[in-house]
Amino acid sequence: MTTATRDIRFQSMQQAMDKAGADAIVFSSADFIQFATNFAVDVLPWERPIFAIITRDGTINAVFNELSTNHLKFSRAKGTLWLTEDQIHSYSEHPRVTNVIATIQELPKLLASVLERMGLAGKKLICDALGPVLAAAVQALPGTVATGELQLLRSLRWVKTAEELHIMRSLAKLTDWAQERFKELYQPGLKTQVLDYQVAALIAQEAAQRFPGESFDLMRCWTLSGPASASPHGDGANVGAIIRKGDNIVNFVLPRLNGYYVENERTWFVGPPSDMQKRCFETARAATAAGVAAARTGNRVCDIDAAAFAVIRKAGLDEYVYHRTGHGVGLMLHEYPEDMAFSTRPLLANEVYSCEPGLYVYGLGGFRIDDTVVVGDTPEVLVSTPSHIEWVTLDV
Repeated sequence: MTTATRDIRFQSMQQAMDKAGADAIVFSSADFIQFATNFAVDVLPWERPIFAIITRDGTINAVFNELSTNHLKFSRAKGTLWLTEDQIHSYSEHPRVTNVIATIQELPKLLASVLERMGLAGKKLICDALGPVLAAAVQALPGTVATGELQLLRSLRWVKTAEELHIMRSLAKLTDWAQERFKELYQPGLKTQVLDYQVAALIAQEAAQRFPGESFDLMRCWTLSGPASASPHGDGANVGAIIRKGDNIVNFVLPRLNGYYVENERTWFVGPPSDMQKRCFETARAATAAGVAAARTGNRVCDIDAAAFAVIRKAGLDEYVYHRTGHGVGLMLHEYPEDMAFSTRPLLANEVYSCEPGLYVYGLGGFRIDDTVVVGDTPEVLVSTPSHIEWVTLDV
């Protein structure tokens, strides 16, 4: 992310502070800290608490665990970090004899001192989570108040900037490439887990060609074949699982580039599908198309889910639905908003959602087509992997 995106985010944070009547925001979760600092957080905050503090005038400071010391230096050297050296405050998780800094036991005191140095003693703070360290720091500063405003802060991440969308479009093209590899490799008798790791290696090699020097990782490639696909997350017995002729497959390609995810999921047939397989597949495909078409600026968030479910209900297959149609996608794979089926607020241009209505028939399998879609007057589907039945039926 460049300073253009930084400035847009800081402006949105200032607007949130105005709305809440607050003087500063304190973030303590990894995804929000990346949102505020452009740093790819490398610790688990439950284990090593970290904080980013942003004031109304745009001043930012951060408290990090010492483990991140050199990673922060790499980010500064690369020019991607939105923090200067003097805005970073570190604490130690082991006893030091030289270069003594605050220990983890002194973390509340360190955080309180940073807040005080930023002129926030006696002020109102809003936060994504009021954990014990922040609560103790606030208690040490008389008159200071901290209030959890998670829903308000989540709204800062709904709409994506031009840079964010560029990353997601580029990543979507890689997922299309990966699905082509799956199409080439799927055969009866192959072990699903072994195949998934083979495709993951190919994706890593291709990503190195497309995005050298960038931050790329793969949450997973995942193949669910046959009856196991009737559970959205498998049957828990994937070791040694084998693709069999007549199976339908639901697969996942879930990569991340520079902090941003894209989802690409498809249903495949290992040989000609049965009548019931065809019926479920075509219904799921039509439901995805209906959900995508409803992702228009000004429609309600819940209209995406309602449009998809209406198709499934009309087909008489609604008994096989076990989850909402989708969720936000962004800095987390399951990004905000997560309440698609019940949110009545208007959709905003450049929000990004998964559209993945699914049917799950116990004993037969699952049927799901997941398109990542950008909200607009004309919705934009980021992935372009074909989903028509001729393309996804494997010649075996």
